[in-house]
Amino acid sequence: MNEKTGDALSATPSPRTEPMAQDQLFRLLVHGVVDYAIFMLTPDGTVNSWNAGAQRIKGYQESEIIGQHFSRFYREKERLAGDPERALATALREGRYESEGWRVRKDGTEFWANAVLDVLHDPEGRFIGYAKVTRDLTERRIAREALDASEQRFRLLVQGVTDYAIYMLDPDGIISNWNYGAQRIKGYPEADVIGTHFSRFYTEEDRAAGEPRRALDIAASTGKYEREGWRVRRDGTRFMASVLIQPIRDERNQLVGFSKITRDITEKRKAEEQLEKARVRLAHAQRLEAIGKLTGGVAHDFNNALQIIGGNLQLLQPRVEGDEQARRHLALAQEGVERGTRLSSQLLAFARRQPLQPRVTNLARLMRAIDALLRRALGDSISIHTHVADDLWNTLVDPSQLENVILNIALNSRDAMGGDGQLTIELGNAMLAGEPLVGASDVVPGDYVMLAITDTGCGMSPEVLDRVFEPFYTTKAEGEGTGLGLSMAYGFVQQSGGQIKIYSEPGHGTTVRIYLPRSLEQEEEAPARSSGPVVGGDETVLVVEDDPRVQLTVVEMLAGLGYRVLKADDAQAALSIIRSGLPVDLMFTDVVMPGPLRSTDMVRQARRHQPTMAVLFTSGYTQNAIVHGGRLDPGIELLSKPYRREDLARKVREMLSARAERVRAEAADKRRILVVDDNDDLRLTVCQLLEALGYAPHGVGSAEAALEELRGGEYGVLLTDVMLPGMSGIELARLARGQMPSLRLIIASGAEEARAAGAALQARLLRKPFDLSALQAALAP
Repeated sequence: MNEKTGDALSATPSPRTEPMAQDQLFRLLVHGVVDYAIFMLTPDGTVNSWNAGAQRIKGYQESEIIGQHFSRFYREKERLAGDPERALATALREGRYESEGWRVRKDGTEFWANAVLDVLHDPEGRFIGYAKVTRDLTERRIAREALDASEQRFRLLVQGVTDYAIYMLDPDGIISNWNYGAQRIKGYPEADVIGTHFSRFYTEEDRAAGEPRRALDIAASTGKYEREGWRVRRDGTRFMASVLIQPIRDERNQLVGFSKITRDITEKRKAEEQLEKARVRLAHAQRLEAIGKLTGGVAHDFNNALQIIGGNLQLLQPRVEGDEQARRHLALAQEGVERGTRLSSQLLAFARRQPLQPRVTNLARLMRAIDALLRRALGDSISIHTHVADDLWNTLVDPSQLENVILNIALNSRDAMGGDGQLTIELGNAMLAGEPLVGASDVVPGDYVMLAITDTGCGMSPEVLDRVFEPFYTTKAEGEGTGLGLSMAYGFVQQSGGQIKIYSEPGHGTTVRIYLPRSLEQEEEAPARSSGPVVGGDETVLVVEDDPRVQLTVVEMLAGLGYRVLKADDAQAALSIIRSGLPVDLMFTDVVMPGPLRSTDMVRQARRHQPTMAVLFTSGYTQNAIVHGGRLDPGIELLSKPYRREDLARKVREMLSARAERVRAEAADKRRILVVDDNDDLRLTVCQLLEALGYAPHGVGSAEAALEELRGGEYGVLLTDVMLPGMSGIELARLARGQMPSLRLIIASGAEEARAAGAALQARLLRKPFDLSALQAALAP
């Protein structure tokens, strides 16, 4: 270009000057964009321009990337799959190609890119390459993924909830979505409810009253609608629902719909009702328990007072012989004592402090035994019908106390029927599954024997039923009843491990049902009741009683029967007498004793000194000393206060006779000797010597035979030779001592080494050969 031409160009703008300036401006504009990677590719994909945005996003300087193929921005797996070439071909074919995907920076890190590829042509229309614009959308991608994940988690959460029906309504109440909990609770699959109105779940009564629309209006106006009510499932059954409806509004506070959460609280409502019933039962039981403790304590003092009065009345009886008026007064007074005794017994039964003596009983036989008594008590105007189930189970119960319960209930029925009506007694087997009947606790599930007594009387109101087991509560006129019959029945049945329930309505009679636990044992034969003449004896009886008036009365009673009587005011005094060596045949002791030593501990210590001594307890209130689980402890003999002179005499005589028999049996056992020797002649000779000394010997020839004999019989002494076939006499003695710790051991041997073995077993050594005197010395106590 010459200067003239240059001057002309500078002086007069050429037609091409302005477009060149615009290109320059566009170039500057493109190069200055930093948020977009804008660059050009040759037809084969080689980079031939690079802006600042491309440098920032992809990390390459212009000098590093110009002349490089753009496929280097792709990940290896996309390059191997031919994605770069496919992008160029698509753009060339369609004029434009847009995609999103992962790309790679210079440092190897990946970013999410939005890429647009446009085809470029020169002014003559020739294809010269591509324009490529790339945006880094990594942060947007992460945010969108997080949002998608959050929405997905929320959807899974809502769908996964099974205890709540969660769904959406439009402003008119049309259902727009449905979770699994809604399907489970209401019974409808999603396809059946979407697009339908939510009022279909309401009862017909609620729909007629406009409750669905009212619920939406309240939620829209107040921000929440929360209620409990009956709803209807797909199968037509009803359930108690807890419902929450809340409005959903957009950013302009326009109502766009409602969220609805429903929970099935049918079981919860039932549980609350059961809890309330249990609370009422518990309060009732606690009230009865408090009354029971009070009456039990009162009965203790009352029985002591009755014992003093009754005992002294009986002591006075011989002194008024021939004075008819005095005898009549004594008889009236004694009758009052007996009435007080029955009253006290009923109080203790209600308080569950009555010592029971249960045995396995079949109630069918018991009812047959008392049938005549019931008919006499009820009179001819009341008919009695008895129904007994086949194969009636046995039960463990105190039969005499149950007889009293049946008689009391029958007498109540007689009064309710006005002396004219029908009494039905039903005996059957029942299986209870834990439904509470009455009292402080639920019934233990299991098998029971059921006794039901039904009358055709006037029945009872709910108010009366609520208090029917309380002692002294009665609807009878004053003087016609104590109000203790049913309370006694309640306490006895509870103490026996059973349950009692009364069903009654005014004008429709009353049914009393008693459930007693089944026993799998065989029925026990009833012990014979003493009814012979009152007799005494000459044995020694130790009376342990802290109440001086009771003590004086019982001492005089026993002395009048001929017994030698010792007395003690408390447990320590009684032990002092026992330890002194004075022989005592029977200890007659109150259960409740003052001081730190309990009566049972006193007896335990006393028997260490006098093991054959018999023990008879007495009490008006046993507490837990000798009664556990409502029953006398095994081996315990009890005479409950107040008792009559005849009762005391028969029980003392019975126990002393049993003691004498036991002592004789033990003495006989001690004189039974098992002789073990394999020499027949020697064994026979030893047995003859023992018979001459008054013992009862039995001989065997081996240790094995001796062990078998010891298992089946009671022996006081084992006399064995050391040298035996098979097991030695020393080993036999060791095994026998383990089997019978009280067995006395005598080892016969001429060997000195047997002495050490015998000493270890606390056995006596009888040196062979021995004579009658040596044998007698070895047997001496």
